[in-house]
Amino acid sequence: MRNTWGNVFTLTTFGESHGVAVGGVVDGMPAGVSIDMEYIQSEVNRRRPGQSAITTSRKESDLVELLSGVFEGKSTGCPIGFIVRNSNQHSQDYENMRNVFRPSHADFTYTTKYGIRDHRGGGRSSARITISRCVAGALAKLALKQLGVTVQAYTSQVGPIALSSDYTHYDLNQSETNAVRCPDKKIAAEMVQFITKVKSEGDTIGGVISCVVKGCPAGLGEPEFDKLHAMLGYAMLSINAAKGFEYGEGFGGAETRGSQQNDIFIKKNGKIATLTNHSGGIQGGIANGQDIYFRVAFKPVATLLTTQATVDSKGSPTTLTVHGRHDPCVLPRAVPIVEAMTAMTLLDAWLMNKTVHLL
Repeated sequence: MRNTWGNVFTLTTFGESHGVAVGGVVDGMPAGVSIDMEYIQSEVNRRRPGQSAITTSRKESDLVELLSGVFEGKSTGCPIGFIVRNSNQHSQDYENMRNVFRPSHADFTYTTKYGIRDHRGGGRSSARITISRCVAGALAKLALKQLGVTVQAYTSQVGPIALSSDYTHYDLNQSETNAVRCPDKKIAAEMVQFITKVKSEGDTIGGVISCVVKGCPAGLGEPEFDKLHAMLGYAMLSINAAKGFEYGEGFGGAETRGSQQNDIFIKKNGKIATLTNHSGGIQGGIANGQDIYFRVAFKPVATLLTTQATVDSKGSPTTLTVHGRHDPCVLPRAVPIVEAMTAMTLLDAWLMNKTVHLL
């Protein structure tokens, strides 16, 4: 099982949903970065369960404990170890799933691969493991802040309800003012109402998270296999429930001509820039200095609070009624995870780029 992400800036995670704790080890963190624990905790709090009526009711403090790699408020360049203890597990809620494969979950595939699985809350396949990504992402954001790079994600679609314009038409800071993390107050209210309705029916719903990177230095990314958009796509598709990734114009660009898609170079404020940004800030796999923007599609949560047909571990037909506490929609809590993986990818690419030039 591969539990380590990254090339130079790396994260190794450990833990299960209903274990003692989840945590990780970050390696490759540049030395001398000011470590703001309040900021790190606030980033973890953004994905914490029990935030609102449209998220799971599981109550966890999710307090981050740094174990190493920080001295007198600054990173030392040594591995940063951390844990977040689990304190509100209801493992008994999952006892009827011990020998039953939940539809569209990792139960069958984990059993097939390893011959054993932790049925309590999904064990290692649980989205609770993404806490470690938020801690590492917060560390990466603190490093990127010194480079003038910002990362902002937001919910742009829930089911059929979607924003009508791109990110340039919204104040993305407004995303944190509502439960669904959408920058349009009116659309956000519609999204919340829709999720509430779906939840009341024992069902779930998916949607799309958009992300914008500003201030990314030109030159990040590799020309062949580690193209920056490929690194971002790999990072996004490693997130639980992620089903699709597109950057720039994405699939929409397939309907247009090259004369409509090409980004004309201009000189702006004494620097080379582009007149438009259909490329999404990446050309030839390398950042060109313009805004990077992309979208990630998330499927509906597979856990339904209704009875479903399935089979047990012997293949015999049966039914399953799920108990416990679950999200009717992953999007609100996935926004900080998308930001975290983006920040980690950009810092990793920046550190990789540092090895290109001898001078």
